[in-house]
Amino acid sequence: MKNIAEVLEHVKTMGIAGHIRPDGDCVGSCMALYLYIRQWYPDIDVDVYLDHPKPVFGYIDSMENVKMQAEEKKEYDLFVTCDVSAKDRIALAGEYFDSAKKTVCIDHHVSNPGFADINHICGEISSACEVLYGVLSPEKVNRSVATAIYTGMIHDTGVFQYSSTSPETMRIAGELMKTGFNFSKIIDESFYQKTYIQNQVMGRVLAESIMVLNGKCIVGYLKRKEMDLYGVDGKDLDGIVSQLRLTAGVEVAIFLYEMESQTFKVSLRSNGKVDVSRVAVFFGGGGHTRAAGCDLQGSMYDVVNNITAQIEKQLQEQNI
Repeated sequence: MKNIAEVLEHVKTMGIAGHIRPDGDCVGSCMALYLYIRQWYPDIDVDVYLDHPKPVFGYIDSMENVKMQAEEKKEYDLFVTCDVSAKDRIALAGEYFDSAKKTVCIDHHVSNPGFADINHICGEISSACEVLYGVLSPEKVNRSVATAIYTGMIHDTGVFQYSSTSPETMRIAGELMKTGFNFSKIIDESFYQKTYIQNQVMGRVLAESIMVLNGKCIVGYLKRKEMDLYGVDGKDLDGIVSQLRLTAGVEVAIFLYEMESQTFKVSLRSNGKVDVSRVAVFFGGGGHTRAAGCDLQGSMYDVVNNITAQIEKQLQEQNI
């Protein structure tokens, strides 16, 4: 697509959805598209589905309109996914995607196979929000839309730290900032700010982390009983794997937590020499070269051994 308008002709009903456990880029891209359609295409009846987004994103306009469960049967003229890397990762609204007359996927995951009728996938771009901005008319990106897009960009670039950040990423961020939202507050409150309990949990993970593969890999973990002790779930664990990645000498950081007995959510971060998307895809997950994830079953030790074996292969390939 050159512009989202290309797929909106004759559309009367439209659905938008993100992936399970939506992060900042998922929430930002879905909400930006929703707000854009409501503003500039008022004749389209549009719904947005997100799987219980975190309250921290409450500053984005119209979050109160987000649908957090599928309701009655619907057949949309158009259904768009944002930041969804595979069809089975669509949250809540997979049945609506299947029944829609036309489907579109807007994404930036290199592992995305292209599962929609129209696939606008740019694996080299920093975030789904940046991909989305490229198909919107810049003069129509108002403060509300810009706030949502900027949110996604900062979350998927680590506030413009990751290698996916390009001169074009920074140019777009500058254009968005011209609309006048409080960019520093968004960064502090949605990216850096943690609750006291979140800081305690992060401290525990860091203190109990282990170094493997001759110090090239660091592993942090939380078992279900520890999560229950602190009263936290997956939404409270953002930032832990990124902090692990900053350990001197480390090429790859692994953070895993137990979703249920012997079922682990695994997050991977690389400092550049290891392609963690290859590791994640091997285990049925996906992501990017430097940030990826997957779900694995087994004991914690089995999961760590299986993941590190794939990382070790890449290290050996490069004689690291």
